[in-house]
Amino acid sequence: MLVFQFLMLSVGFGQTGQVKGLVLDENDNPLVGASVVISPDSLITQTGSKGQFFFSGIPFGEHVLRIAFVGYKHQVNSISLIVNEPQDLTIKLTPDLKTLDDVVILGDSYLTTRKRESSLDLEIVNTEFIRQNLGGSLMQSLERLPGISTIGIGSGQSKPLIRGLGFNRVVVLDKGVKHEGQQWGADHGLELDQFATGEVELLKGPASFAYGSDAIGGAINVLPPAPPSEINSLGGSLNLIGKSNNGLIGTSLNLFGRKQELFFGARYSYQRYGDYRVPTDVVYVYDYAVNLDDNYLRNSAGKESGLNLEAGYVVRKFKNTIYLSHVYNKSGFFANAHGLEPRRVDTELHDNSNRDIQMPRQQVNHYKVINRSVYETGNHKLEADLGYQHNFRQEFSPYVNHGFMPANYPAESAIPSNLEREFNKSTYTLNLRDQISLLNHTINLGVSLEHQDNTIDGWGFLVPAYKQLTNGVFVHDEIDLNKRLLVSAALRYDYGRISINEYLDWFDSVVTNSEGEEVSQRVQRAKDMVREFSNLAWSLGLNYNMENLLLKINFGKGFRMPIAKELAANGVNYHYFSYEKGNPDLSPEQSYQLDLGINWLKSDWSIQVSPFLNYFPNYIFLNPTPDHDYYYGAGNQVFEYSQSKVIRYGGEVKLSLNLTEEVSTELFGEYVFSQQLSGDKKGFTLPFSPPPSALLNFTWSPILNKTFKAPYFSLDYRIVGKQNNIVPPEKKTFGYQVFNFRAGTNLELYKQELQLNFQVQNVMNTHYMNHTSFYRLINLPEMGRNFILSVSLSL
Repeated sequence: MLVFQFLMLSVGFGQTGQVKGLVLDENDNPLVGASVVISPDSLITQTGSKGQFFFSGIPFGEHVLRIAFVGYKHQVNSISLIVNEPQDLTIKLTPDLKTLDDVVILGDSYLTTRKRESSLDLEIVNTEFIRQNLGGSLMQSLERLPGISTIGIGSGQSKPLIRGLGFNRVVVLDKGVKHEGQQWGADHGLELDQFATGEVELLKGPASFAYGSDAIGGAINVLPPAPPSEINSLGGSLNLIGKSNNGLIGTSLNLFGRKQELFFGARYSYQRYGDYRVPTDVVYVYDYAVNLDDNYLRNSAGKESGLNLEAGYVVRKFKNTIYLSHVYNKSGFFANAHGLEPRRVDTELHDNSNRDIQMPRQQVNHYKVINRSVYETGNHKLEADLGYQHNFRQEFSPYVNHGFMPANYPAESAIPSNLEREFNKSTYTLNLRDQISLLNHTINLGVSLEHQDNTIDGWGFLVPAYKQLTNGVFVHDEIDLNKRLLVSAALRYDYGRISINEYLDWFDSVVTNSEGEEVSQRVQRAKDMVREFSNLAWSLGLNYNMENLLLKINFGKGFRMPIAKELAANGVNYHYFSYEKGNPDLSPEQSYQLDLGINWLKSDWSIQVSPFLNYFPNYIFLNPTPDHDYYYGAGNQVFEYSQSKVIRYGGEVKLSLNLTEEVSTELFGEYVFSQQLSGDKKGFTLPFSPPPSALLNFTWSPILNKTFKAPYFSLDYRIVGKQNNIVPPEKKTFGYQVFNFRAGTNLELYKQELQLNFQVQNVMNTHYMNHTSFYRLINLPEMGRNFILSVSLSL
């Protein structure tokens, strides 16, 4: 970072001036969050709480100002910056009927340009979309988008699936750095504060050429809010949220400010919730009937908090920002579904309160420090990300012995008797990129390095301690052959090394030695192991842009390194009623994928079709065997990691239609098919394969008066097909139909902007099973009817 600062300070900027102004709607109301771009320097900002924007350090001379906002026609203004004549503009935007919704702008705007230039299927959502679709986590808030689903556990934890691929096959980036938690586990959520997000980019398809291993299924890029645009400003916002189903109460307070070239931001979020309710009073865990008290899922309560701080320095060609964050979560696991002993649960203790957090439970602390620098000079844009993350996760459960484990937990043990598992992970990241504009080429060069150090603790064992090093180099070239045709090509080489530590049981077992004698000794559950991997990823894409038609095609190869769990697991996974064994001989997973995109845009309607074809010559999956482990696995079924050939295909369709100026409708559809072509499970599908689904939406956006600004009423009707294409021990899932309702408006309260958003999820309190849910194995239905009210006040 010091190198960038020295370069910035050593460059003379010459005479410069300022450009400021207001962006208003057709009724002279401020538009908050509009994108403002000034060229030829391509400086970008967003309007503040009063529609204001500000640029400093702009050279005197001729410039072009481009303004874009969701639902309005973009505007291009030519300005001339002259000495002693500062620019103070008032810009009024005109509504644009050529829009899909608040997520995608169909005009020639900044967001649309980004979508058009990507040969992969790209969705971009903003904070307004998140507020209107607020779920228990950021990933659940994004679930409304076609091709995106989640593996949910309770009301506050979830993992993303992109076209049926998840876990370590989807990369989540936060402020340019790959988020590293314990993403290999279905019960491990992502430690991200959804209130602290700006835009979110969702890339569907193999993105290994850009992000390396783990992006074989796609990437989710979480971007921070833009820094304050107005110099010498101070502001903030207050968010309040409440949910009826689990009694959630939450708040998020944001403060920000700017003094000349310096700016800062701070946000604190807190949520506390109780056990959530499901539309059933009994759940069957392995044929054992578990009664639920007043439909509450006992011990599913939790609390979470997030602290986000940022400070930065910005001038015309240089920007440096430091981000610090801490996300904390404490939540319970459904008490009757932790292992195979639902009869041992103290129901009286759990049912005494719906808001306490008893064992079994998890507790997670995730710390993150990121420094991000951007420097522009000539035809180069240099970027550097330096990050450190510390993920500390603990699982607490009463001690339960099995096999040769002591009947009573040893009092002299240094490990607490209630600490079942502990994962302690430190990650160091460095990313360097250079974007070069040369003639009709936009060339991106990059280097990425990541080091992980993982330790474990607790009386339970599943995954050994390990260290992992990955690094890669890539080049990506976009060629504008003409105004309509864009060709892209990318090449990336990665090298990885994982060193796995030996693990011995903390108790003695009776085993038979090589001489046939029975001896008592500590059993080795994991061996010392070092594996090295290298691979080449590539991508070829073509975009053809006509006035109303956009065609995309992309063909690429991705890869993924086997993780420690797949190589060396050897223990009970109580959350999945399984005994899992790793395979040290696994090879890197490879994927070949063909993506197509057809977008037809008209003045009052649009259609988007995105089919794909995916082939894995060596897909890694957890293969169930007929064996059960009674010594170390409490009788659970044995699962072993193996590889097979897999084919996947499917796609999404999105149809939007403006019926009138105030009424619009949308239809989303998605379908994924997967089949194993070799191995023991030849002919079967893959785990967590989402069933086909469709979503029909009607939205009414009436034009009322100045009191109620931008009101909307929206009804979603989701139809999900049955899923009979399964791989044991998965169960077949019936289809279902669910209604969700949304409404909201903006109000002015004492000259402050107040945003109200209201939702009713599962309007009819429908009893249904989500095939990709964590609790699908025990026939636990999804959350019942839930009223959500969120209020946002600009300070």
